[in-house]
Amino acid sequence: MIAECIRVTGVVQGVGFRPFVWRLANELGVSGWVRNDAAGVEIHAEGEPDQLAALRCRLSLEAPRLARVDAVVAAPAARQRLRGFVIAESQTGGINATAIGHDTAPCAECLVEMFDPAGRRWRHAFITCTHCGPRYTLTRSLPYDRASTSLAKFPLCPDCAREYGDPADRRFHAETLCCPACGPQLALLDMAGKAMPGEPLAECLRLIRSGAIVAIKGLGGFNLVCDARNPAAVAELRQRKYREEKPFALLLANVASAQIFAEVDAAESVLLESAERPIVLLNKKPGVDAMLPGVAPGLACLGVMLPVTPIQWLLFHAATGCSVGTSWLQAEQALALVSTSANPGDEPLVIGNAEALERLAGIADAVLLHDRDILVRCDDSVLATAPSGMAFVRRARGYTPRAIRLPAAGPSVLALGAGLKNTVCVTRGNEAFVSQHVGDLESAASRIFLEETVTHLLNILEVEPALVAHDLHPDFHSTRFAEEFSSQRGLPLLAVQHHHAHIAALLAEHGIAEPVLGLALDGVGLGSDGGIWGGELLQVNGADSQRLGHLLPLALPGGDRAARGPWRMAASALQMLNRGDEITRRFSTQPGAAAIAEMLAKGVRTPSTSSLGRYFDAAAGLLKVSSVASFEGQAAMLLEGLAIKHGTVAPLPGGWRLNDGMLDLRPLLAAMADCDDAAYGASLFHATLVAALADWVDVTGQARGIRTLACGGGCFLNRILCDGLAAALAPKDFRLLLARQLPPNDGGISLGQAWVALQTLRKK
Repeated sequence: MIAECIRVTGVVQGVGFRPFVWRLANELGVSGWVRNDAAGVEIHAEGEPDQLAALRCRLSLEAPRLARVDAVVAAPAARQRLRGFVIAESQTGGINATAIGHDTAPCAECLVEMFDPAGRRWRHAFITCTHCGPRYTLTRSLPYDRASTSLAKFPLCPDCAREYGDPADRRFHAETLCCPACGPQLALLDMAGKAMPGEPLAECLRLIRSGAIVAIKGLGGFNLVCDARNPAAVAELRQRKYREEKPFALLLANVASAQIFAEVDAAESVLLESAERPIVLLNKKPGVDAMLPGVAPGLACLGVMLPVTPIQWLLFHAATGCSVGTSWLQAEQALALVSTSANPGDEPLVIGNAEALERLAGIADAVLLHDRDILVRCDDSVLATAPSGMAFVRRARGYTPRAIRLPAAGPSVLALGAGLKNTVCVTRGNEAFVSQHVGDLESAASRIFLEETVTHLLNILEVEPALVAHDLHPDFHSTRFAEEFSSQRGLPLLAVQHHHAHIAALLAEHGIAEPVLGLALDGVGLGSDGGIWGGELLQVNGADSQRLGHLLPLALPGGDRAARGPWRMAASALQMLNRGDEITRRFSTQPGAAAIAEMLAKGVRTPSTSSLGRYFDAAAGLLKVSSVASFEGQAAMLLEGLAIKHGTVAPLPGGWRLNDGMLDLRPLLAAMADCDDAAYGASLFHATLVAALADWVDVTGQARGIRTLACGGGCFLNRILCDGLAAALAPKDFRLLLARQLPPNDGGISLGQAWVALQTLRKK
């Protein structure tokens, strides 16, 4: 008989790992104990050598489905001559090396239980077990115990306490365990805070069907919900939220219901039904805009999500008349709901009950809430699939706070991200923890959310950064906060150029140490020369970045205002083509067209940019696809949607020129200006752009002797561009690095900043 101390690290708390160890040990005849501590899970095991070897092996191979085992390390220990195996109390103190698990949808076992009228959790709105439910959004600190969660104020009833203490039960040591007798309670309130009569879920469904907008409390915040088939309700939601034309997501019961509106392939079905329950972008079926007026007007894709909370499941269940059993779960349902973040304007998600009544006044007609607190704001994640693979549009609930493994350990650094689509990154050892989507830092509330996120990440990871990284732009709030934070703590500060960070994020994700070419294509980023960049070909080697080339610059008439006016960028393109005399005629319906023409002719208030995003705007404006954009990237999305509908065309012969590292797309813009078929023009633009970029990269790669290309920036969310470039470069033996664990847009910038910071520290 021998004894060992076995240390298991990774995501091993809040995922049923200790009960799993208990069952393994009893099956193998091993004595001892298991407990949580700051480093993960600690096991004292006593038995024959082959028994302990089997235990160590199976800890990794058979871990619970929500666990991620990074390491199993054993060391000899003194025998305590124990009899049996127990789960011991958690140990506090020590260096933190574990992480909180992510939030997941109810598991199949919980759904069976929830829809069993004979069970004590029939239609229980907070059903959960060790294999499912909320984690990150209701946990204050580690180790992960009930006292550290927002369930702490709900003492277990005798029945739940019996389940919690029964090793054979699925809820053995499930920290979020509760039932209707001892758990949180639902309430439906009007906007004055008064309880509305009737059963809350049934009345909520009745309100939605009558055309009302209801704010419903979710995992990481409230969502505004209305009937997607009711155009008046959708239009009212747009008006109240000042959302104009930005698409809404659909909440549907199942894949069969999604197939009413969209094409759903096998990979997309897996994503939709995954425990993480992201919003998945699906190709619309013909006629969907007529079926769902105002939900996602003019776009090729529809964002669809399946229920992630018991409350959402129960709304669909109520729509069936409260069917008995689970056969209805996979059956097509007529109920289709718009579900969008409950926040005024571009402010952070609402998470508190009192906050919901105050901040959503004038937006929601009623609030469906409960008394289990949300401790961490966390929006829904958004993903898309394509031949080149899965891509995040927004990474948040369900995926945060999963760590991204780095190729080597280093000091802890804090990276503050960009000014738009902000995220924060903190490194610990060989792991990078990227926060949930914080968003655009244009409001005071969003800035406070950024600061809350930094505090929370540093607290749960229990690290003190050795260096603080930020964007090169001095006017971003993230930059100003980085300067203030570093000054208060006496920490060094590092500014990282925006597009260098885009490429560095890919190097971090893929663990690349050698020099690469970096193709950084986005809307805007401050260049190291003080210019407005966005169509860059770089050579990046760790902390070093060299600009090898860029797109031929376009003028920005009126500066930043041009980003929301595709017609302005079209006017800029005409001026660059020496066709400025056409501006006032082409854009006669636009106020100020004559002034813009004069501005461009004289070169007044027309800073230049190499941004590919502005080239997309120019093409959309020339083709009359979009004149004024109501949200960022709208023109490019509409252009992509038209191209997808039209189908593939050949690139324009002679549609580009290469000149000393500069990519000149004037011939392509001229073709757009003379094209009368918008759909054909959209396809031609994409096909020619892909061919031009591939040529540019290939020529530069040959000259530099580099055949690895990292593709970063928001333009790589364009499926035609991403898949087309991959196909064009495959025969040329290029290795493409694409973002898979984070978005390619500014949501991944913080990881890139952190990577550059770590390389900078290693050089010292």
